[in-house]
Amino acid sequence: VNSPMTYSYGNVAYDYGMTRVVGGAGAAEAAWPWIVSIQHPWVPGLGHMCGGSLISPDWVLTAAHCFDDVSNASLIYVVIGATRFTQPGPGAAVRNVKQVVVHQDYNPKDFSYDIALMQLDHPVQCSSYIQLACVAEPTLRVSELINCWIAGWGSTVARSAGTTPDLLQEAKVQLIDLQLCNSSDWYGGQIYTHQLCAGYPQGGIAACQGDSGGPLMCQDNNADHWWVIGVTSWANGCARAMQPAVYTSTKYFYDWIDYNMRVNAMKTSGPASQSSICSWHCSCTPSSLPQMDSSAAACPRDCTASSCRKRGLRKQQRAFLQGQVLIGQGAVSLQ
Repeated sequence: VNSPMTYSYGNVAYDYGMTRVVGGAGAAEAAWPWIVSIQHPWVPGLGHMCGGSLISPDWVLTAAHCFDDVSNASLIYVVIGATRFTQPGPGAAVRNVKQVVVHQDYNPKDFSYDIALMQLDHPVQCSSYIQLACVAEPTLRVSELINCWIAGWGSTVARSAGTTPDLLQEAKVQLIDLQLCNSSDWYGGQIYTHQLCAGYPQGGIAACQGDSGGPLMCQDNNADHWWVIGVTSWANGCARAMQPAVYTSTKYFYDWIDYNMRVNAMKTSGPASQSSICSWHCSCTPSSLPQMDSSAAACPRDCTASSCRKRGLRKQQRAFLQGQVLIGQGAVSLQ
């Protein structure tokens, strides 16, 4: 069954099929400084509900299915810059959520278009603990990337529902050819072109990678910086051979992410506050940070780079890209 296994806790569906890094190890402090924990007070234990990636000072990229059973988005909060929940450290920050934008074509039955954005109530400041993720650009040759990892706070033991580790877990994974992943012995045609598969053909190690909504990350082949190429979406069971985790491809949704960050920021705060992919590293550039591990290297672009130009979108393109907005008191559609 191509859905994460869940159990209901109040108005939150807690997903234990996709909330673990199996076969991983504890991550070093600030190793993945863009990973966030999306939390809800009704989730048992430490409150961790989903993972996400900080992609601008006030926007988080995550999965749409994280909000399937959340009736009141105003109760959600986001922990940024922490590696260990019980000892978040001086670099950690907590933010409430201003709005949630879910892809307008998201289908909870097959987890197609499983992508969402969250706007924080206040921007965060970059530091050695908090950095911005690089979303895969449309020109990035994702299939050629080799050094790929996942990370999350999910249970480290398969079938251990509701047990969230204190320390962020990480594991190395392999990108799996989409045609192979979609073959009859694997997922048999259930995978869409806007999705990615990653894990191991034999299963067993990190087969249910990371938290739902958390990032699939690959290092650039020619530099130290990392790309977030996928958003953790679903898997068939856990640790099964030929049944790897499935991710929503960020490269495919680059324009959707950029457009909805800008448009929805203007709706809530006015034109002066609009965010976009192009402005990420102007407003949050780690120019004077102490020496960090290469995993924390910032994106290699700025606002003058040709790859950072704002794209002119035709009227019909804008209509196609507009997401559904959930705000404050639950699922309120602004469309």
